[in-house]
Amino acid sequence: MTKDLTKPAREYTTEEIVVEWRPSLCYHSQNCIAALPAVFNPEARPWVNVHAANTEAVEAAVLQCPSGALRSRRLAPPARVEADDRAEVRVLENGPLLLRGHLRVLGADGTQLAELERAALCRCGNSQNKPFCDGSHARVGFRG
Repeated sequence: MTKDLTKPAREYTTEEIVVEWRPSLCYHSQNCIAALPAVFNPEARPWVNVHAANTEAVEAAVLQCPSGALRSRRLAPPARVEADDRAEVRVLENGPLLLRGHLRVLGADGTQLAELERAALCRCGNSQNKPFCDGSHARVGFRG
């Protein structure tokens, strides 16, 4: 059962940047927390404080999110833009399949579930949010 991806993302904003968080895509890799704990603190409410670091640091931390649950966008265009159209698929040891690129995720019946730049897809078969990873691999001790 896939969680509702049509729900709006939660947004955290400064005058320069918007950070979007989609809980339905998050499998709690904690890469954001490791990258920038002053901004991403699961003990705080709200758990994202985009004012706690500069825009470049926040963008860099958001890019560490393997599932695409976190995304950022500048309110003003950045000084330089790097475009990379290459798609990338990576198997995370004992974890999900990580995808990067221009992704269109389709359900078994062909309906579009999401359009994303990053996604973490379940490999263990235990996710309650298929085809997306929800972190169940850690709970069930998946090896692969």
